[in-house]
Amino acid sequence: MIEITNLHKRFGDQVVLDGVNFDVLEGETVALLGPSGTGKSVLLKHINGLIRPDLGRVLVDGLEVARLRRKELAALRTRIGYVFQNGALFDSMNVFENIRIGIVDSDHYRDRDYCAERVQRCLELVNLAADTSWKLPAELSGGMRKRVGIARAIAGEPKYLLYDEPTSGLDPVNADIIDNLVTRLAEELGVTSVTVTHDVRGAFRVADRIALLANGKIVLEGTKEEFMESSRPEVKAFLERDFENPSFAA
Repeated sequence: MIEITNLHKRFGDQVVLDGVNFDVLEGETVALLGPSGTGKSVLLKHINGLIRPDLGRVLVDGLEVARLRRKELAALRTRIGYVFQNGALFDSMNVFENIRIGIVDSDHYRDRDYCAERVQRCLELVNLAADTSWKLPAELSGGMRKRVGIARAIAGEPKYLLYDEPTSGLDPVNADIIDNLVTRLAEELGVTSVTVTHDVRGAFRVADRIALLANGKIVLEGTKEEFMESSRPEVKAFLERDFENPSFAA
């Protein structure tokens, strides 16, 4: 379980998070919505300790992330797969080596047979052909690079998957492929997922529960139906920006 309580973060004079309260239950897929620049990615990075809070607490499985020592934090991160917004693949490495980096157990990482089997399994899970292993990132489409980034995130068999704008920059067809993948991985692997996005349609497709971040706070948490029925001005403005017809059914 992920528990975030009264989380504050500012950069200089800019207040990004202003008392965020946000929980994710085991087995859930939660979408964190909000316009660009509202602090969604900042919130996500607090969960695995990439950013430390100014005030407040972030607990993962009962452990307060900001208080963990280096080895303890490293151990926690083995249970958390992180999908970066741009894929963050190493251009000089082929797909095999990019995915292999995600294998967190040092004995497994040194075992070439295990790595070969695990990389192929991860490619299968993200619907990529086996021969993709030997390609360089420059030879892949944008959608394929996103899927390799997800394959790397699941290579270490994490309990949690954190997605930072997984469909950003993709055309609608590839965005649908990634959304379907998020849903299938949650079901097949039993992971708890948090996906940061400004794509309302995608959030409605993949999430069990949705939260909207605005003005440094979570202004609404709930189901798709609760969002569609909300009269809060921040929610209505955000939905109307993405849907010509607010009664859309995903």
